[in-house]
Amino acid sequence: MKVLLTQDVYNLGHAGEVKTVADGYGRNYLLPRGMAVLATPGAVKRADTIKAAALRRRAQEQSDMQAVAQVINGVTLTFTARTGEKGKLYGSITTAQIAERISAVLGKEFDRRKIALREPIRMVGSYPVQVRLATDIVPVVNVVVTPEGAAADAAAPVAAATTQALPASEAASEAASEAASDATA
Repeated sequence: MKVLLTQDVYNLGHAGEVKTVADGYGRNYLLPRGMAVLATPGAVKRADTIKAAALRRRAQEQSDMQAVAQVINGVTLTFTARTGEKGKLYGSITTAQIAERISAVLGKEFDRRKIALREPIRMVGSYPVQVRLATDIVPVVNVVVTPEGAAADAAAPVAAATTQALPASEAASEAASEAASDATA
């Protein structure tokens, strides 16, 4: 079945193109959703106007994405979470939470699926997170996770936890070497 695409269809083509598709795909998906019309001679004559409208729409979307990228590029999003001794979170920071903060910065709804985070953040620290707005527009936001009720330095609990984790023999030898260096000084 030959159809004329009235809008861009992922993995098929751009608006204004004539494509050959399976009958069921055209009849049951593209035509009912208004994504395409049958490629009759009259419809093919309208292809140029459909292409021109689609190009204008894509250019407008591109400029909108550039504006959003300028606003969110380099923004620091700070999250406070309950943590264990070694800086591991009780829970995680997810794409939905990051999208919610980006929505607050932009003042409009933001889709969490555009955030390129392979797995949720589960440790205290600073993480650069890419936001895929378009194939060539990928701003980076900084996500900082701090422990709940912590001082300005988020690394202090981690350092304290590692010194407490030393075996007693190592801790004693470390204390003895510090005492010897103090006595010689």
